[in-house]
Amino acid sequence: MSEVIAKVTKNARETLFFSLSEFRGHRLIDIRVFVPGDAEDEWVPTRKGVSLAVGLYPEFKQALAQVEKALLDQKLLDPEDLEPAE
Repeated sequence: MSEVIAKVTKNARETLFFSLSEFRGHRLIDIRVFVPGDAEDEWVPTRKGVSLAVGLYPEFKQALAQVEKALLDQKLLDPEDLEPAE
């Protein structure tokens, strides 16, 4: 069973789902692209995505911090872009 934690709209047709799941006894962080299904409010997973062992989360978080720094250094984002939305 999968527990959806967050969703991020990627474009008009695709949404990223962030979830916690389990596969063969291993707890995973799953980041996957979903598209609308045939029924209203139905989302269908695509093959596009990544699953990480929960133990890799600290290293993944550090890598995202490095990406954030590079985005700021290269002026691809402004610091205020990273502030939480109200």
